[in-house]
Amino acid sequence: MNKQIIKRTSKRGFSLVELAVVIVIIGVLAAFAVPKFRDSVERSKASEAYNYLSSVRAAQERYQSRQGTYADDLANLDIQMASSKHFTVGAIEAGGTGSLEDSWKLTLTRKDASAGYGDYTIVFTQDGFNEDDSSISNLPTINPMSTS
Repeated sequence: MNKQIIKRTSKRGFSLVELAVVIVIIGVLAAFAVPKFRDSVERSKASEAYNYLSSVRAAQERYQSRQGTYADDLANLDIQMASSKHFTVGAIEAGGTGSLEDSWKLTLTRKDASAGYGDYTIVFTQDGFNEDDSSISNLPTINPMSTS
């Protein structure tokens, strides 16, 4: 009979206080990790847009060297790209000079932006990333071109 009493007292579980402490610790860790993860995911989506626009820029330079003007339509460029899953691609416009002969501009707009980022744009020109016209410049935590 004495052995049964010893066996019962040695099988002890976690107390409610111990479980509450573990839950609080997990909650605090999640409070720091979730926003960082969310920023990381959105930053990768923005990187996709930068890669897309860099490809367009290179194709525009090739087109301009052959034709003497920049293309006014993505279909005229010598690249095959899948449409962006997360961004709406605008139309190619004349850039700062007002003529496609020596300047162009293309804007990608984030569609279905989540996690409080709202809609933002990424603009490229013949010179590359246009920080002044891109609203992603105001979101340094997700901007792959940000130095902060």
